[in-house]
Amino acid sequence: MVHGVIRLLRTLFGLILPALVFLPGISAADAVDGRWAAERAWEWYRAQPWLVGCNFLPSTAVNDVEMWQQDTFDPQAINRELGWAQDLGFNTVRVFLNYVVWRDDAGGLKLRFTKFLEIADRHGISVMPILFDDCNFAGRVATAGKQPDPIPGVHNSQWVSSPPLAMVADPSTWAPLEQYVKDLVGTFGSDRRVIVWDLYNEPGNGTASGSRELMEAAFGWAREMEPAQPLTTGAWTDFQSTLSRRMMELSDVVSFHGYDPVPGIEAKLEICAAQGRPVLCTEWLVRRDGNTFEQLLPLFRNRRIGCYNWGLVAGRTQTYFPWGSPQGAAEPERWQHDILRADGTPFSTREVRFIKGITGNGKRVTTVPILTTEELPGLERPVLAVEPNVLNPVLEPGVSGRLTLTGVFADGSSARPGSFTPPSACISTWWMRTSKAPFGTSLLRRTAWPGMPTGTCCRRAFR
Repeated sequence: MVHGVIRLLRTLFGLILPALVFLPGISAADAVDGRWAAERAWEWYRAQPWLVGCNFLPSTAVNDVEMWQQDTFDPQAINRELGWAQDLGFNTVRVFLNYVVWRDDAGGLKLRFTKFLEIADRHGISVMPILFDDCNFAGRVATAGKQPDPIPGVHNSQWVSSPPLAMVADPSTWAPLEQYVKDLVGTFGSDRRVIVWDLYNEPGNGTASGSRELMEAAFGWAREMEPAQPLTTGAWTDFQSTLSRRMMELSDVVSFHGYDPVPGIEAKLEICAAQGRPVLCTEWLVRRDGNTFEQLLPLFRNRRIGCYNWGLVAGRTQTYFPWGSPQGAAEPERWQHDILRADGTPFSTREVRFIKGITGNGKRVTTVPILTTEELPGLERPVLAVEPNVLNPVLEPGVSGRLTLTGVFADGSSARPGSFTPPSACISTWWMRTSKAPFGTSLLRRTAWPGMPTGTCCRRAFR
């Protein structure tokens, strides 16, 4: 009797579903895939703070197998380092799980993940778990047990995929993968400490076939568990490709990886925003290419793009080395990823001060001021237009630096072309203290001189 009713419901659903596709406001992707409606995604996103954090492994783990298996799980290091993340003002982390740990010890993995959630929650940090990952920099099959030590000087030398890449290309092996997805999403799908499910990291990065099919299957398996959190998988290469487009179509909230300079990030944001959904940048930070905290955090904050840079504490993954670094390479003068050394001291004190300023954990923050007509007489609705390459760093009295002036129009529509550098005699300026900044008291540096272009405001370029 019950089975007969189920068959009837499935038949009716099959007749109704095609009609739903043509109803206003319902897309084919929404109806077929069970994707959240855009309104639901925005309602969820408006309830969140600005999500700012990092991809996290403790410095004691060489890969995600070592992070999660029983013998090497390190809650002391996790607690210490998430405390440092909290001090930076981070409120979320993205973490990789690995199928082979679940395969060998499903119950233990869930207990340890629960412990991780407890630690993160104590620090006010939400968690985005990742279930599948095609990246396999170690070039070997992922296995549980003791992991090899990192190769000195080599970036992420022992990173392994999840699952082993041979399983990705062979659907006959997917039954346990389905159990893995359903077990984790089913167990933690209503846990408030889990913010988003990132089902598949960089599908196709390391295998020739099967990634799209497994990705599609993972969304189906996860949606069967009806999680309270949104699902996503991040576009990472050729955003116009069929695969990238499909990744966006499947995602409740759109996510992407962006290791580009600002113009490249702007272009990717435009493509992602076309989906009409909240956007998250789930990987970024390559300092040598101008993909830096100073360049991107203001952009992400001003547009309220959730963002997760790669790396927190330099450790056994060695991701402070650049991609392709040779064995035995010396520590680079400019790190690629990561923020802190293993003892908690920063790679760059200035950079950490800037991060804290943007997130609100800094004591002195220079913010983008909203100008008033009293400050600039003659402008009806003055607005300071923000150039992507001119930033608002933490300033301290006595700090010298080049001042860049950005023009404003009366209607606030755009900045005047170019920027202006004041005469050296005008670098010495006066300070005005204000309490109207978004994150509390700030210091704003102002100056003027004869012949100064009309409607300009000083800001210091942070180099």
